[in-house]
Formats: sequence, structure tokens, C-alpha cells
Amino acid sequence: MALRWSGGHSAPVLCVDAARAPEGLLASGSEGGEVTTWTQDGTRLAQLRLSDGADVTCAAFSPVAPGLLYAAHGETVSVLDPRSMKAPVGELSGVGEDEINSLSFNETGAMLALADDAGAVRVVEVQSGKVCRTLRKHSNICSSVAFRPQRPQSLVSAGLDMQVMLWNLQKTRPLGIVSLQEVSVHEEPPLLKGGQMFNPPLAHCVSVASCGNALACAAEDGLVHLMHVGSGSRLHYQGALKGHTQGVSQAHFIHFLSHPYWLATGGNDGLVAIWDVGQLANPVEAKTRTAANHKKAKSRHKSKQHHDKPKAQPSTEGSEKDDDEEESGSADPDVVKDPGPRLSFNHQDKVNWVCPASLKGQPSLLVADQSCSLSVYSLSGL
Repeated sequence: MALRWSGGHSAPVLCVDAARAPEGLLASGSEGGEVTTWTQDGTRLAQLRLSDGADVTCAAFSPVAPGLLYAAHGETVSVLDPRSMKAPVGELSGVGEDEINSLSFNETGAMLALADDAGAVRVVEVQSGKVCRTLRKHSNICSSVAFRPQRPQSLVSAGLDMQVMLWNLQKTRPLGIVSLQEVSVHEEPPLLKGGQMFNPPLAHCVSVASCGNALACAAEDGLVHLMHVGSGSRLHYQGALKGHTQGVSQAHFIHFLSHPYWLATGGNDGLVAIWDVGQLANPVEAKTRTAANHKKAKSRHKSKQHHDKPKAQPSTEGSEKDDDEEESGSADPDVVKDPGPRLSFNHQDKVNWVCPASLKGQPSLLVADQSCSLSVYSLSGL
């Protein structure tokens, strides 16, 4: 059962973010320009209605100054003090050419990237508040942008042109592009609800794992597409997750669990799912683990042959072959392309945003939907 955080908004919640500090605050934004901050026990701390009344489409805490919250509304980003939101303490005006859909800081906190409806990725120097880079390649709305952890000059973007792009701030053209329309042709479509037809793979949300090389992209085709940045900064498509039965709106890696390849997703079908995508997201590690498991299986089989072989017995070639097949099968799960969700919740409402957070030391997931409240799910079973 999910906990409900209520009383923070009077309109549907569109976005959520959590400060990385151990006792960090949380923030949510909604339609109508409302921004609310929360303590980790779900107590509303402060609230502000921005003067222009534009929807708050995304919010992000500074990674180096958690006392600063950046909220995007329209073409503007307001800078807020999350503990006392009587008025913005600063404003980045004119940084978007159209409505801003996504914000992402690099790890140093010196750069803030934003994606907008004009299809551009614009990178702002936080100290000066000036745009230092404008990256243009998307031919439609740029819906999401994310800096790569451990690589402050590198980021990825995704858009409604069905493209995922890898960028370096030293270059004006992308280093790599994956067309979801092309790769989806080779993916078996997921099961549909009531004969529903899927839209093309419009890319809604892109996320990068804390290792900096594993990417996940939520798309309208009901798939979560996985990619990997290989040597030479090449972008490789790895496969797709097929647990959703409608378009997927959210995909976010979880940074505080046992390894960096845990992924949270949410979609229009009301499903909220947690995946362990290590086998797809890290192909080098997957090959190493698979080889090790095959080696162990072969060793176990040889040992079994040595100890169990009868002294005088009719030919057992057939049974030995069966044993071989059984041992090989035991290693097969390590190369299964779609592992299925490790944990899932039937949220029963269209998901606008999911936000992993450690609340009082407990792994949790905040979910925003079409209501004015937030839902909080425990991930302690992982």
C-alpha cells in the first residue's frame, strides 16, 4: 500500500525531485504554477504560486547547493529557497525558446541543461545565468535531457522525433544517435490492453545510471529502451523492457540501491515497476558473469560425471546429454534479454512522474499522477 502526501497542491502534480543530502528535502510542482517543498516524513514545509501561473513542468535541486531549488515554468527557470518560498531568490529568464520540459545539473553543479518544445538543448552557466551552449539536432519537441554522471561535459537528450542523442559540450553535433523508430522494428511489441494500438516510439524521458554509461529511455510504444555508451563514446542499443501495456512516461535510475542498474518506470497504464537491468545495461559485466556461470556449470557437470559414473552400466550417453542440457539451461537466465520487473505496483492512474528517494534511510519511490497528492511506495523488499 502507498502512503499519500496530501495538502500540498490544488492541481495535478506534474514533477517531483529529491535533494541528494541524507536528510534532504523534496519538491513537487503542479499545474497552475504551484511549487511545494516537503520534509522526508511527508510534512509540507513551504509553498509558492509563481506569478505567471504557468505549469511547473520540472524541478531540480542543485547537487552542490541543496538549499537552492530550480523550477521550470514556461520559458523561465525560477531559483527558490526551498525552506522559505515567499518569492523567488533569482530567475533565469529567456533561457528557453519555448516551454521547458526537463532540467538536469551536471555533477559539479556548474552547468544546468534544459530541453524545450523548440527541440533545442540549452546549457546554462549557473554562476552567470547565461546560456553557453545551444545544441540543435532534434526535429521535434525535446522532451528530456540528462547529464552523464562522472562526465560533466557529456549529456544525453531525447525527443518526440524518436531520437536519443549523445552530446559533448565541446562539439556542436551529437556524438551518437539512436533512432527508436528503427530499433523498434526489431522489438517484439508488448501485450496490449483490449487490442489497443501503440503510437510510434516518441521518447518521453531519458535517464543515465550513476556509472555514466547505462541509459534508459521511456517511450510511447510501451517499451523502455536501453542503451550503453561504449568505447569511443559510441552509443549502442541493448534491447527493451516490455512490462507496460501503454506508453511509458517515466524512467529513472535509482542511485541508492545495491548496484547502479536498478530502474524505476511508470506509464499511462498506471503500472509502476522496478527493474534490475544490469544484464542489458552493462554488456561487459553481463558477458563476464555469463562466462563465469557457464564455467561453474561445466565444472559442476564434470564433477558429477566423475563421482556418479557407474563402474559397469549400459551406455548412458543419452542421460549425460540431458544433464548437459540441464546445466546449460541453468546459466541461460544470465542472458535473458527482458528480465521482467522485480517489483511492480498497480497505481491505477496515469503516471506523470516517478522520483526515487531515500526517506529516513528507507528506499522509496514517489509517484505523481493526475491527482493533487503524491504517493510513496516502499522499495525495502529489494
